[in-house]
Amino acid sequence: MRIDLSTGNTALGHRPDDRAAAKAHIGSMTALTVWYDGGCPLCTREIALMRRLDRRGQIDFVDVASDAGCPIDRAALLARFHAREDGVMLSGAAAFAAMWRAIPLLRPIGLAARNRLILNALEWLYRQFLVIRPVLQRLTR
Repeated sequence: MRIDLSTGNTALGHRPDDRAAAKAHIGSMTALTVWYDGGCPLCTREIALMRRLDRRGQIDFVDVASDAGCPIDRAALLARFHAREDGVMLSGAAAFAAMWRAIPLLRPIGLAARNRLILNALEWLYRQFLVIRPVLQRLTR
């Protein structure tokens, strides 16, 4: 799901390629912000892996428990995975896809997720994961 912070509009699916925004990010240190639950062992392990893969430092990882300003309700940030790409708030599979696009090794998967059918399938899988997430969290403690 996408939330345009300037308008509040939400949408799930494809976002047109914005070459001007991409060019603006070339010189910036962080092109993407990802919020994660630092109290979740499963989440912490995944973010540790993503940090290692993000060798260019394109992603700003923010623990929701930190005092860094949360752009939306903290409970919403903890309920689903969120990222902000080019000023647009994303959640679920769309947020994962944005993170994958920022990591060269995973970029092909992130680019494939720009296809509405693929993103919808990934979102369905993500929702299934959310059902079993509490069990997985207990197993990783």
